[in-house]
Amino acid sequence: MFVMESPTTHSLKPLLSPYAGGRLSIPFARSFRTPQRTSTRVDNESIARRFYRLAALMDIRGDDPFRLRSYRNAAEALDTWPAPLKKIAEEEGIAGLQAIPGVGKAIAGKIIELLDRGTFDAWERIIAETPETVLDLLEIPGIGPKTAATLHRKFKVSSREDLKRFVAGGGLELVDGIGPKTAERIKDNL
Repeated sequence: MFVMESPTTHSLKPLLSPYAGGRLSIPFARSFRTPQRTSTRVDNESIARRFYRLAALMDIRGDDPFRLRSYRNAAEALDTWPAPLKKIAEEEGIAGLQAIPGVGKAIAGKIIELLDRGTFDAWERIIAETPETVLDLLEIPGIGPKTAATLHRKFKVSSREDLKRFVAGGGLELVDGIGPKTAERIKDNL
């Protein structure tokens, strides 16, 4: 999809085009970084980031593409929604959240759970099976969702540190789909 650079679409470009040349674009990839646990700020941006991260983990796991698309669509809407979700939830409840495009009953329930507890059950189940640190692999040029999934499933690589040890042991030659140029790019960016 071609997106013209203009003041109005520039901020939407990462949302409209999450994949650039087979890898995550830089603005989009930033939303996958493992957050520092310095505060428990729960605003629209942090809620949207959680849903982006959930969709990315589901993509790596090979979960239902329609379901992960619904999380991405909701994240896009929440990220740009002008009113604070906390205020909407307090004043209007689930019905008010469902008025947001892309937010249905299930996602609205997860938003309320996130506002109340700082997390939600579906997130906890997914990260129990697939560590959140797997998303850090997506920041490395040459590693996209499919390669990250292969590294995690077949070789139990679930963090940058695991990848450094894997590369040092010559493991990249064992990964299908990683040629010499891509292997060199990965090594250079570790």
